[in-house]
Amino acid sequence: MSGMLDSGKRLTADDGEEIEVIELIGSGGQGEVYRVRTTRGDRALKWYFPSCATAEQEGIVRELVARDFDDDRFLWPTAYVADGPAAFGYVMDIRPDRFKGLPALFKRTLRTSPRALLTACLYTVEAYQALHSRGIAYRDISWGNIFFDPATGDVLVCDNDNAVVEGDSSGISGTMEFMAPELVRGDPGARPGTQTDLYSLSVLLFMFLMNHHPLKGRRELLIHCLDEPAEKALYGKRPLFVFDPADDANAPDPVEQYTVLATWDVAPKVLRDLFTHNFTVGLRDPAARVRESQWRDALRAVLDTVVDCADCGRQNMTQPEETTAGTCWSCGSTLLLPPRLVVITPPPRAERHLRLHRTARVHAHHLDPEPARHDYSDGSVVAELTEHPQKPGKFGLANRSDAVWTGTRSDGSAQQVAPGQTVPLRSGMELNLLGAQLAVRAK
Repeated sequence: MSGMLDSGKRLTADDGEEIEVIELIGSGGQGEVYRVRTTRGDRALKWYFPSCATAEQEGIVRELVARDFDDDRFLWPTAYVADGPAAFGYVMDIRPDRFKGLPALFKRTLRTSPRALLTACLYTVEAYQALHSRGIAYRDISWGNIFFDPATGDVLVCDNDNAVVEGDSSGISGTMEFMAPELVRGDPGARPGTQTDLYSLSVLLFMFLMNHHPLKGRRELLIHCLDEPAEKALYGKRPLFVFDPADDANAPDPVEQYTVLATWDVAPKVLRDLFTHNFTVGLRDPAARVRESQWRDALRAVLDTVVDCADCGRQNMTQPEETTAGTCWSCGSTLLLPPRLVVITPPPRAERHLRLHRTARVHAHHLDPEPARHDYSDGSVVAELTEHPQKPGKFGLANRSDAVWTGTRSDGSAQQVAPGQTVPLRSGMELNLLGAQLAVRAK
């Protein structure tokens, strides 16, 4: 095999675990990644190139291992491994095959859906929010460090060895396309941290949903050689949002950049407003950038109100709480909005709106006024829409929780819905589920 480490080489991690190198599985800007055999099964070992195996990087890795950040959304360094002076790396879990890189998404070689993309965006926001809440700045949020499952939207953050405690110094500032303008320019006092992470995160979300960079409009097309000076001008010295409402000098070219025009047109206003704020006001004022909590609330609201076109079956994002939805982005047919389930959580009260499409589900986080983490997996379902087996077109809400629901029938009498039972769906229906109030609205 080619690489810095030979197959069969044995190393010992700082926790005492014996490691045997199996094969080289990848290479990046800082080092190589190997599949290794351990007593706990196959894992991955990142090994630094000599030019990157600095004392500063060694200190960062040791600190990250000692922090023991246990979060299944991150391939976190779990053990430090050395082989003599200035030759070291770290052990982490292997990325499962179901997680795909964003380049495949941008090339349109992945089959996915708006629901999966919105879920991936929501999970990405919450992953970095979890990191920031522990006082850690990632510093290099980009398309190269996030992987997602195109079927479910689950995410996995890789290359976590550049994350540092907020305020610590390091030579890593990020990837130019994702770096905050003040870092690109090298403004006095500007340094990577959670505030610059917020900018990088917004670029990543824009690319997830729009398949385009927010600053690459007509100006980029006029650049004959996108070298470092040109990049610094585009991303730092003269950054201009492609949909800046006050300046269209960098608007997308209607022929060469048609895709972003089309995706922007069908994006809900709540998301367009956040992007516009972040890439106009937020370009100039780091303190005014959109927070993770704002992205989280907006993405969840849009995800819960995605509807399927009755004619072509394609998924369409809609503006939450709207009573009309316009036309399908794919076939142009008028969209029909299904009934809306309004969920009012226990105190501190919060209101959620879910569109009851054919596969609609209520998850545990919908009943929580301040969920620490959203979970759209099968294991978190507390209620779901089901079709009557003998009466096609008739739907009910099935109790998938372990608790008995209470409700009110149309004649005003009380009713109970035991686990596994289904209550017929009708406009005006009201239920109490685990302390939350649920009501069905026609629109």
